[in-house]
Amino acid sequence: MAEGGVVTVYGSNAVADTKKNPFSLKVGMAQMLRGGAVFEVSSVEQAKIAEEAGACSVVVSDPAGPAGGISRMPDPSLIKDVKRAVAIPVVARARVGHFVEAQILEAVGVDYIDESEALAIADEDNYINKHNFGSPFVCGCRNLGEALRRVREGAAMIRTQGDLVGSGNVAETVKNVRSVMGEMRVLNNMDDDEVFAFAKKIGAPYDLVAQTKQMGRLPVVHFAAGGIVTPADAALMMQLGCDGVFVGSEVFDCSDPYKRVQGIVRGVRHYTDPHVLAETSCGLEDGMAGLHLDQERIEQFEARDV
Repeated sequence: MAEGGVVTVYGSNAVADTKKNPFSLKVGMAQMLRGGAVFEVSSVEQAKIAEEAGACSVVVSDPAGPAGGISRMPDPSLIKDVKRAVAIPVVARARVGHFVEAQILEAVGVDYIDESEALAIADEDNYINKHNFGSPFVCGCRNLGEALRRVREGAAMIRTQGDLVGSGNVAETVKNVRSVMGEMRVLNNMDDDEVFAFAKKIGAPYDLVAQTKQMGRLPVVHFAAGGIVTPADAALMMQLGCDGVFVGSEVFDCSDPYKRVQGIVRGVRHYTDPHVLAETSCGLEDGMAGLHLDQERIEQFEARDV
C-alpha cells in the first residue's frame, strides 16, 4: 500500500483495513462500477429506463437547466425521488470547490458525489478536500497529472472528460483518454530513477506516480465521459483502456431511448465483439437534441489550472 491512503485495489494484495484506511473502502465501492455505463438522468422516468436497460448507475441532473446561467447541484427532492424509484447507485453533482453542496448531497444519501466541471465552478483555485467525506467522489481529468492530483485530494474514481456541450462529438474524449494512456505507457517504460523527474514534470505526487508505474494503470477506477452516444463510442472508450463510461442525458432525446441506452450498455459489456456491436447499432436514430452549455462555461473549464 502506498503512502497517503492510496491502496492497490487491483493487485493481489488488496484490500487494506477499512477502519484504519477509509479511502480504500471508497475506492472499493467505486470499483463495483467497473465494466458498466453510468447515465445522466433528469427525471424519475429516465432513471427507470436506465435501470431497466442495464445501467450500473445514474447521475441526477437538474431538468430545469441553469438558473440565471449558473448550474448548481440538483434539487435534493429530485435526488430522493430517484433513489426511491431505482435500486442502482445514484450519483449527484456538486460544483468544483463547493464543499457545502457536497455536504448536502452526502446528507441526502447519494451513493457517489461527482465534483463536476459540467456545472459552474464555485472555487477557481481549490478543489474539495474529499478525504473529509464518507461518500466516494468522482473527479474529471484531461491528463495523467491532473488525474493523480485529484486522487491525492481523495477522488475514488477518475473520469477522463471530453466534450461538455452535448454535441455527440467524441473526438475530445478520445484525445484526452489517449493522452492519459500515452503518459502511462511512457511512465511504464521508464527506469525507476526517472520517475522523480517525471512526477515533477506532470505536477503529480511522486508516490502516486510510482504506484501507477507499478500497477500499469491508474490506482483508481477510470471512466470516460463526453460525446459518448452510440454503442461504438462506448466500445471505443473500453478498447482504449477505460473501465466504463459516463453517458449524457442527450441519449434520452430520441424516439426510443430504451433501445439506445441498452445498446450502449451492451457496447460496454461486449466491446471486443464487433458482431454484437453491429447488432446493437442497428436502428438507432442519429438525430438527438442534446444538452448545450454556454461558451463561457466551456472556456472556464478549459482555462482551469489542471
